[in-house]
Amino acid sequence: MPRLNSFRSELLLPKVGTLLAGAWLLATAVASAEPKTQARATFAGGCFWSMEAAFDKVKGVLSTTSGFAGGNERNPTYEQVASGRTGHAEAVQVVFDPAKVPYAKLVEVFWKNVDPFDAGGQFCDRGRSYRTAIFYEGEAQKQAAQASKESLERQGRLPAPIATEIVTLEAFYPAEAEHQDFYKRQIRRYWTYRAGCGRETRLREIWGE
Repeated sequence: MPRLNSFRSELLLPKVGTLLAGAWLLATAVASAEPKTQARATFAGGCFWSMEAAFDKVKGVLSTTSGFAGGNERNPTYEQVASGRTGHAEAVQVVFDPAKVPYAKLVEVFWKNVDPFDAGGQFCDRGRSYRTAIFYEGEAQKQAAQASKESLERQGRLPAPIATEIVTLEAFYPAEAEHQDFYKRQIRRYWTYRAGCGRETRLREIWGE
């Protein structure tokens, strides 16, 4: 009897292995066919507090994180970036649901919240760490960003060439905790800064109400 049981087990093992392999392939195919529920987009638009505030309003955005992108130093601090020595820009990384808001819509939101003609910074914040940039991940994001820029340029009503960079995202480093959700936690300080920096006035000049 033990020999019979052993023999039956040997017969069943290949079948079980085949079934398991088939189930794994099926699960993999189903998972790959399912739409992505999350994606990332990274933008530099001057003060990252203000860019968080802009993207948090968008339906389909799941989270925003202030940080740094576009430089050479690993894990830079705010002070290092602000000094201009690391090459980074203040940036915001947006996690979103592509089923609710397409990447192209986020690019539109980006344009309407920056001065894309200013190559020296944004509003009262000057220097390379406050430059504007779209940091794309993958060919689809690159093409969408470039198409959006070209669409703006074709309108023929721009006061100056667009200075915003469209570059691949090499790395994103979150800023210190005190910079996350600053516009929510420090409401009075944030709006005092924003008004004093002239952001609202300049955005209305470019994009209207």
